[in-house]
Amino acid sequence: MEDNKINIQWYPGHMTKAKRMMQEDIKLIDIVIELLDARIPLSSKNPDIDELAKNKYRLVLLNKADLADSLVTDSWEKYFKDKGFFVLCLDSRKNTGMKVITDKVMEACKEKIEKDKKRGIIGRPIRAMVVGIPNVGKSTFINSYSKKAVAKVGNKPGVTKGKQWIRIDKSIELLDTPGILWPKFEDEKTGLMLGFIGSINDDILTKSEIAVHLIDFLKNNYCNTLSGRYNIDIEKNSYEILTDIALQRKCIKKGNEPDIDKSANILLEDFRSGKLGRISLETP
Repeated sequence: MEDNKINIQWYPGHMTKAKRMMQEDIKLIDIVIELLDARIPLSSKNPDIDELAKNKYRLVLLNKADLADSLVTDSWEKYFKDKGFFVLCLDSRKNTGMKVITDKVMEACKEKIEKDKKRGIIGRPIRAMVVGIPNVGKSTFINSYSKKAVAKVGNKPGVTKGKQWIRIDKSIELLDTPGILWPKFEDEKTGLMLGFIGSINDDILTKSEIAVHLIDFLKNNYCNTLSGRYNIDIEKNSYEILTDIALQRKCIKKGNEPDIDKSANILLEDFRSGKLGRISLETP
Protein backbone atom coordinates (compact mmCIF):
# COMPACT_ATOMS: atom_id res chain seq x y z
CA MET A 1 0.00 0.00 0.00
CA GLU A 2 3.07 2.26 0.32
CA ASP A 3 2.99 3.09 -3.39
CA ASN A 4 -0.33 4.89 -3.17
CA LYS A 5 -0.26 6.98 0.01
CA ILE A 6 -3.47 8.81 0.80
CA ASN A 7 -4.40 11.03 3.69
CA ILE A 8 -7.39 10.16 5.86
CA GLN A 9 -8.48 12.69 8.47
CA TRP A 10 -11.92 11.94 9.87
CA TYR A 11 -13.63 11.72 13.23
CA PRO A 12 -17.29 12.80 13.51
CA GLY A 13 -18.07 15.45 16.11
CA HIS A 14 -21.21 13.69 17.34
CA MET A 15 -19.08 10.77 18.57
CA THR A 16 -18.87 12.59 21.93
CA LYS A 17 -22.67 12.65 22.23
CA ALA A 18 -22.91 8.94 21.35
CA LYS A 19 -20.30 8.08 23.99
CA ARG A 20 -22.17 10.09 26.63
CA MET A 21 -25.43 8.29 25.77
CA MET A 22 -23.73 4.92 26.01
CA GLN A 23 -22.23 5.80 29.41
CA GLU A 24 -25.76 6.43 30.70
CA ASP A 25 -27.34 3.42 28.99
CA ILE A 26 -24.68 0.96 30.09
CA LYS A 27 -25.69 1.39 33.74
CA LEU A 28 -28.96 -0.37 32.90
CA ILE A 29 -27.51 -3.50 31.29
CA ASP A 30 -25.71 -6.73 32.20
CA ILE A 31 -23.94 -7.69 28.97
CA VAL A 32 -22.56 -5.83 25.95
CA ILE A 33 -22.95 -7.63 22.63
CA GLU A 34 -20.38 -6.18 20.23
CA LEU A 35 -20.70 -6.74 16.48
CA LEU A 36 -17.50 -6.79 14.44
CA ASP A 37 -17.03 -7.41 10.72
CA ALA A 38 -15.37 -10.84 10.49
CA ARG A 39 -13.22 -9.61 7.59
CA ILE A 40 -11.67 -6.81 9.68
CA PRO A 41 -12.27 -7.56 13.38
CA LEU A 42 -9.69 -5.09 14.69
CA SER A 43 -10.39 -2.22 12.30
CA SER A 44 -14.16 -2.55 12.87
CA LYS A 45 -13.72 -2.48 16.65
CA ASN A 46 -14.11 0.88 18.34
CA PRO A 47 -11.50 0.99 21.12
CA ASP A 48 -13.76 3.19 23.28
CA ILE A 49 -16.16 0.28 23.79
CA ASP A 50 -13.63 -1.68 25.88
CA GLU A 51 -13.36 1.24 28.30
CA LEU A 52 -17.10 1.95 28.39
CA ALA A 53 -18.02 -1.73 28.94
CA LYS A 54 -15.12 -2.77 31.18
CA ASN A 55 -17.33 -3.88 34.09
CA LYS A 56 -19.85 -5.78 31.99
CA TYR A 57 -20.00 -9.29 30.56
CA ARG A 58 -18.89 -9.26 26.92
CA LEU A 59 -19.98 -11.19 23.84
CA VAL A 60 -18.21 -10.57 20.52
CA LEU A 61 -20.11 -11.49 17.35
CA LEU A 62 -17.96 -11.90 14.25
CA ASN A 63 -20.66 -10.95 11.76
CA LYS A 64 -20.59 -11.51 7.98
CA ALA A 65 -18.46 -14.58 8.67
CA ASP A 66 -19.77 -16.06 5.40
CA LEU A 67 -17.73 -13.41 3.53
CA ALA A 68 -14.50 -14.02 5.46
CA ASP A 69 -11.77 -16.64 5.07
CA SER A 70 -12.93 -19.37 7.48
CA LEU A 71 -9.41 -20.35 8.61
CA VAL A 72 -8.60 -16.73 9.46
CA THR A 73 -11.93 -16.37 11.29
CA ASP A 74 -11.04 -19.42 13.40
CA SER A 75 -7.85 -17.60 14.40
CA TRP A 76 -9.81 -14.48 15.33
CA GLU A 77 -12.24 -16.53 17.41
CA LYS A 78 -9.32 -17.90 19.43
CA TYR A 79 -7.77 -14.42 19.67
CA PHE A 80 -10.85 -12.90 21.32
CA LYS A 81 -11.49 -15.93 23.54
CA ASP A 82 -7.91 -15.65 24.81
CA LYS A 83 -8.68 -12.04 25.76
CA GLY A 84 -11.61 -13.17 27.89
CA PHE A 85 -14.53 -12.53 25.52
CA PHE A 86 -17.31 -14.94 24.69
CA VAL A 87 -17.32 -15.28 20.89
CA LEU A 88 -19.68 -16.42 18.12
CA CYS A 89 -19.43 -16.31 14.32
CA LEU A 90 -22.58 -15.59 12.34
CA ASP A 91 -24.24 -14.12 9.28
CA SER A 92 -27.20 -12.13 10.59
CA ARG A 93 -28.57 -11.53 7.07
CA LYS A 94 -29.29 -15.24 6.66
CA ASN A 95 -30.05 -15.90 10.34
CA THR A 96 -27.04 -18.22 10.38
CA GLY A 97 -25.87 -18.87 13.93
CA MET A 98 -28.70 -16.88 15.53
CA LYS A 99 -30.17 -19.75 17.56
CA VAL A 100 -27.12 -20.16 19.77
CA ILE A 101 -26.87 -16.47 20.76
CA THR A 102 -29.29 -16.71 23.67
CA ASP A 103 -27.45 -19.77 25.01
CA LYS A 104 -24.15 -17.91 24.77
CA VAL A 105 -25.59 -14.83 26.53
CA MET A 106 -26.85 -17.02 29.38
CA GLU A 107 -23.46 -18.75 29.58
CA ALA A 108 -21.67 -15.39 29.75
CA CYS A 109 -24.02 -14.13 32.50
CA LYS A 110 -23.99 -17.37 34.50
CA GLU A 111 -22.29 -15.72 37.48
CA LYS A 112 -24.93 -12.96 37.67
CA ILE A 113 -27.78 -15.45 37.39
CA GLU A 114 -26.30 -17.50 40.28
CA LYS A 115 -25.94 -14.35 42.42
CA ASP A 116 -29.56 -13.42 41.72
CA LYS A 117 -30.71 -16.90 42.76
CA LYS A 118 -28.89 -16.63 46.09
CA ARG A 119 -30.68 -13.32 46.69
CA GLY A 120 -34.02 -14.95 45.88
CA ILE A 121 -34.33 -13.26 42.48
CA ILE A 122 -35.41 -15.86 39.94
CA GLY A 123 -36.43 -15.30 36.34
CA ARG A 124 -35.23 -11.71 36.00
CA PRO A 125 -34.34 -11.19 32.33
CA ILE A 126 -30.77 -10.50 31.32
CA ARG A 127 -30.46 -7.01 29.87
CA ALA A 128 -28.22 -6.71 26.83
CA MET A 129 -26.95 -3.84 24.73
CA VAL A 130 -25.86 -4.24 21.11
CA VAL A 131 -23.01 -2.01 19.92
CA GLY A 132 -21.08 -1.73 16.68
CA ILE A 133 -19.77 0.80 14.18
CA PRO A 134 -21.80 1.62 11.03
CA ASN A 135 -22.08 -1.08 8.40
CA VAL A 136 -21.18 -4.07 10.58
CA GLY A 137 -24.82 -5.21 10.44
CA LYS A 138 -26.11 -3.99 13.83
CA SER A 139 -29.65 -3.19 12.66
CA THR A 140 -29.90 -6.40 10.64
CA PHE A 141 -28.75 -8.38 13.66
CA ILE A 142 -31.30 -6.75 15.98
CA ASN A 143 -34.11 -7.38 13.47
CA SER A 144 -33.03 -11.00 12.94
CA TYR A 145 -32.56 -11.74 16.63
CA SER A 146 -35.82 -10.16 17.76
CA LYS A 147 -38.06 -10.95 14.77
CA LYS A 148 -40.59 -13.02 16.73
CA ALA A 149 -41.28 -10.38 19.36
CA VAL A 150 -40.17 -6.85 18.63
CA ALA A 151 -42.10 -4.90 21.25
CA LYS A 152 -41.51 -2.34 23.92
CA VAL A 153 -41.21 -3.78 27.38
CA GLY A 154 -43.22 -1.97 30.08
CA ASN A 155 -42.10 1.25 31.74
CA LYS A 156 -38.88 0.88 33.67
CA PRO A 157 -37.28 3.33 36.08
CA GLY A 158 -34.33 5.16 34.57
CA VAL A 159 -35.33 4.42 30.98
CA THR A 160 -35.54 7.72 29.16
CA LYS A 161 -37.45 8.54 26.01
CA GLY A 162 -35.74 7.29 22.88
CA LYS A 163 -34.66 3.98 24.33
CA GLN A 164 -36.59 0.85 23.50
CA TRP A 165 -36.50 -2.41 25.37
CA ILE A 166 -37.05 -5.33 23.02
CA ARG A 167 -38.03 -8.62 24.59
CA ILE A 168 -36.24 -11.47 22.83
CA ASP A 169 -37.82 -14.12 25.06
CA LYS A 170 -38.54 -14.48 28.78
CA SER A 171 -34.81 -14.59 29.55
CA ILE A 172 -33.38 -11.66 27.54
CA GLU A 173 -34.26 -8.03 26.93
CA LEU A 174 -32.34 -5.99 24.37
CA LEU A 175 -31.80 -2.27 24.83
CA ASP A 176 -32.04 -0.62 21.45
CA THR A 177 -30.71 2.93 21.63
CA PRO A 178 -30.38 5.63 18.97
CA GLY A 179 -26.71 6.26 19.80
CA ILE A 180 -24.12 5.23 17.21
CA LEU A 181 -20.47 4.63 17.93
CA TRP A 182 -18.51 5.58 14.83
CA PRO A 183 -15.22 4.08 13.71
CA LYS A 184 -12.14 5.57 15.29
CA PHE A 185 -8.85 5.33 13.46
CA GLU A 186 -5.49 6.97 13.81
CA ASP A 187 -3.64 5.29 10.98
CA GLU A 188 -4.08 4.94 7.24
CA LYS A 189 -4.40 1.17 7.26
CA THR A 190 -7.44 1.12 9.56
CA GLY A 191 -9.11 3.82 7.48
CA LEU A 192 -8.55 1.83 4.30
CA MET A 193 -9.95 -1.36 5.85
CA LEU A 194 -13.11 0.52 6.79
CA GLY A 195 -13.23 1.93 3.26
CA PHE A 196 -13.01 -1.56 1.76
CA ILE A 197 -16.13 -2.77 3.60
CA GLY A 198 -18.03 0.49 2.99
CA SER A 199 -17.99 2.00 6.49
CA ILE A 200 -16.49 5.28 5.28
CA ASN A 201 -18.39 7.69 3.09
CA ASP A 202 -17.10 8.31 -0.44
CA ASP A 203 -16.67 11.97 0.54
CA ILE A 204 -13.69 10.85 2.62
CA LEU A 205 -12.19 8.38 0.17
CA THR A 206 -13.04 8.09 -3.51
CA LYS A 207 -13.94 4.64 -4.77
CA SER A 208 -11.08 4.59 -7.27
CA GLU A 209 -8.57 5.25 -4.45
CA ILE A 210 -10.06 2.49 -2.32
CA ALA A 211 -10.16 0.09 -5.29
CA VAL A 212 -6.47 0.59 -6.12
CA HIS A 213 -5.52 -0.21 -2.52
CA LEU A 214 -7.82 -3.24 -2.50
CA ILE A 215 -6.11 -4.53 -5.65
CA ASP A 216 -2.73 -4.04 -3.91
CA PHE A 217 -3.96 -6.23 -1.06
CA LEU A 218 -5.54 -8.90 -3.27
CA LYS A 219 -2.43 -9.19 -5.45
CA ASN A 220 -0.37 -9.99 -2.34
CA ASN A 221 -2.86 -12.24 -0.57
CA TYR A 222 -5.59 -13.57 -2.88
CA CYS A 223 -4.13 -13.08 -6.37
CA ASN A 224 -6.24 -15.78 -8.04
CA THR A 225 -9.45 -13.97 -7.16
CA LEU A 226 -8.66 -11.12 -9.58
CA SER A 227 -7.52 -13.23 -12.51
CA GLY A 228 -10.33 -15.72 -11.96
CA ARG A 229 -13.10 -13.15 -11.72
CA TYR A 230 -12.02 -10.70 -14.42
CA ASN A 231 -9.74 -12.76 -16.71
CA ILE A 232 -6.96 -10.16 -16.51
CA ASP A 233 -3.17 -10.05 -16.18
CA ILE A 234 -2.36 -9.37 -12.52
CA GLU A 235 1.35 -8.70 -13.20
CA LYS A 236 0.49 -5.09 -14.05
CA ASN A 237 0.30 -2.29 -11.49
CA SER A 238 -2.95 -1.81 -9.61
CA TYR A 239 -4.18 1.19 -11.60
CA GLU A 240 -3.59 -0.67 -14.87
CA ILE A 241 -5.54 -3.63 -13.46
CA LEU A 242 -8.43 -1.31 -12.64
CA THR A 243 -8.26 -0.02 -16.21
CA ASP A 244 -8.31 -3.59 -17.56
CA ILE A 245 -11.39 -4.37 -15.44
CA ALA A 246 -13.07 -1.34 -17.04
CA LEU A 247 -12.22 -2.64 -20.53
CA GLN A 248 -13.30 -6.21 -19.70
CA ARG A 249 -16.64 -5.01 -18.33
CA LYS A 250 -17.10 -2.49 -21.17
CA CYS A 251 -17.06 0.51 -18.84
CA ILE A 252 -16.26 3.14 -21.46
CA LYS A 253 -16.76 6.90 -21.27
CA LYS A 254 -17.13 9.40 -24.11
CA GLY A 255 -14.00 9.57 -26.21
CA ASN A 256 -13.54 5.80 -25.84
CA GLU A 257 -11.84 6.24 -22.45
CA PRO A 258 -12.09 3.52 -19.77
CA ASP A 259 -14.44 4.55 -16.95
CA ILE A 260 -12.27 3.99 -13.88
CA ASP A 261 -14.98 5.04 -11.42
CA LYS A 262 -17.35 2.41 -12.81
CA SER A 263 -14.74 -0.36 -12.70
CA ALA A 264 -13.83 0.65 -9.12
CA ASN A 265 -17.50 0.37 -8.21
CA ILE A 266 -17.71 -3.10 -9.80
CA LEU A 267 -14.63 -4.32 -7.92
CA LEU A 268 -15.80 -2.99 -4.55
CA GLU A 269 -19.32 -4.37 -4.98
CA ASP A 270 -17.91 -7.76 -6.00
CA PHE A 271 -15.73 -7.78 -2.88
CA ARG A 272 -18.44 -6.60 -0.49
CA SER A 273 -21.00 -9.09 -1.81
CA GLY A 274 -18.61 -12.05 -1.68
CA LYS A 275 -18.41 -12.54 -5.47
CA LEU A 276 -14.61 -12.48 -5.22
CA GLY A 277 -14.76 -15.33 -2.73
CA ARG A 278 -14.21 -15.49 1.04
CA ILE A 279 -11.58 -12.88 1.89
CA SER A 280 -10.19 -11.73 5.23
CA LEU A 281 -8.33 -8.43 5.28
CA GLU A 282 -6.74 -8.79 8.72
CA THR A 283 -5.10 -11.60 10.66
CA PRO A 284 -4.55 -11.72 14.44
